[in-house]
Amino acid sequence: MKKLIILFMALVVALLIVATGCTRQEQSNNAANSPPETKLILTLDELAAYNGKNGKPAYVAVDGVIYDVTERPAWKNGEHNGYQAGQDLTDIIKNKSPHGISKLSGVPVVGSVAK
Repeated sequence: MKKLIILFMALVVALLIVATGCTRQEQSNNAANSPPETKLILTLDELAAYNGKNGKPAYVAVDGVIYDVTERPAWKNGEHNGYQAGQDLTDIIKNKSPHGISKLSGVPVVGSVAK
């Protein structure tokens, strides 16, 4: 009978250890996958510094939202179809681009334009 009680207690302890270990890992994974809580708020003058040149990130603004196009192959060196990153491209993307804003789907949002 004592062996059965000891075995039962060992099983309970093992289950608690497994449950606690899994919960902690899920929390750390969620923290790693969550977006940064602080977004940039830039004026258009400040946005101009993010032109993709000399190792700087390439950001573009559309409808007041700032997107990071640095890793997009189409924006190599901060330039795409003659347009330079570091600008508000709302008019160009909405009225001149053949694909409109559809290509911004999946592009990381890093902030917004100061009003």
